[in-house]
Amino acid sequence: MADIPKILVVDDDPIILDSLCEYLRIEGYESVGAADAAAALGLLEQGEFSLVLSDVNIPDSDGFDLLRIIKKRFPEVGVILVTGYGSISRAVEAIKLGAYDYLTKPIIDDELRMVIDRALNQQSLLKENIALHRQLDRFYSLDAVVGQDHKMQRVFDLIEAVADSGATILITGQSGTGKSLIARAIHHRSSRRDRPFVEVSSGAIPETLLESELFGYVKGAFTGADSDKQGKFAAAHTGTIFLDEIAVASPALQVRLLSVLQDHRFSPVGSNDTIDIDVRVILATNKDLSAEVAKGIFRDDLYYRINVITIELPPLSERVLDIRLLAEHFLKLYAAELSKPAPKLSDQALAALESYHWPGNVRELENALHRAVILAKDDVIRPGDLPSVAASALPASSAGQYRDKSLKAALEQTEREVISAALQAHGYNRQATAEALHIERTTLYKKIKRFGLDTNPSAGSVK
Repeated sequence: MADIPKILVVDDDPIILDSLCEYLRIEGYESVGAADAAAALGLLEQGEFSLVLSDVNIPDSDGFDLLRIIKKRFPEVGVILVTGYGSISRAVEAIKLGAYDYLTKPIIDDELRMVIDRALNQQSLLKENIALHRQLDRFYSLDAVVGQDHKMQRVFDLIEAVADSGATILITGQSGTGKSLIARAIHHRSSRRDRPFVEVSSGAIPETLLESELFGYVKGAFTGADSDKQGKFAAAHTGTIFLDEIAVASPALQVRLLSVLQDHRFSPVGSNDTIDIDVRVILATNKDLSAEVAKGIFRDDLYYRINVITIELPPLSERVLDIRLLAEHFLKLYAAELSKPAPKLSDQALAALESYHWPGNVRELENALHRAVILAKDDVIRPGDLPSVAASALPASSAGQYRDKSLKAALEQTEREVISAALQAHGYNRQATAEALHIERTTLYKKIKRFGLDTNPSAGSVK
């Protein structure tokens, strides 16, 4: 059953107060009355109200003063002011101060009903907006970036120091290390947090379109330009633009980026007019830009311009202590999506995760745990629930240890590890592997299928 809106009525005339409260109850609302501002504020402190319907003339205050206090202390509560002496100037003042509406006595029932319905709809949208902002606060806060490793702690310290500086930031690191998440965290901790955050993946846009995508174009600039189009830089005005994979920028685009960073203005493609912008620029790359400069691929002047503050994200293989934390985080996340309890990691599964080198970094780990949550047969994640490349990384020394499992399961796990290692040693050639293991090729084939080892992680299916 939906919650019944609760309305606070403030009026010093007991007859009007009682009649308004009774009318609202008949209309299906929960209503509470207060004879003055002090009583109204006390009730607001105690309970959750959706709306306040207040007379302008109340004994211990002015309705406008009460409105100011409510907007400051209870911004999620809507306010409708009522007066016996209405004027346009007072109505305008009330709306400017945040009142939803300003009614003049005598109040007409139909008018009051319509105004209350509209005000409650507006407050409902406002509450959803506040809730969304709180979710964004949690998602894009540094608390959402999981990591206790000392290298990640240094990253967090640097983010805290530079987030509100406005300086250009270059984020480096392998693919999958979380560069986009870090860029959003920086924006969210800056004074621009309520302004646009525009992300552009340079590598995902054809080189011929990237310039017009970033700077926009005017009608007739090229074939197919049937109307003006705003670019990403203009869309990010007063906010932040995040340019990922910046190393792929063409020489011509590099010149334009340098100009924008220096002059804070640009011209859309096909136009001679300039547009002034106020944008914080964050860039990212998975390449060594200094090496690209040495090769003549990346402009040295642009490199020195964007290399004001560099945040280097370590690969997951250098953050082994964070793997358990990340794994538990992803297990909870995807279990919640499936409305099931979060499974726990077995010791062997954790050992496999911590032993694997994770070339795809955090993104690959996330995908592996997402898969495990879907495939797990009970509330424990075991090596068999992990992708074969991760499961095969289980240290050999762990195979002979007792892990609270049946002998049959332990022997199967050992057999799987031996076959996986043999396949890797013989280039995933079935015939050579079968001969090395002294078993028939058909027997090996059945075991490969049984243990899910029928894919070579680097070259496709097993030969």
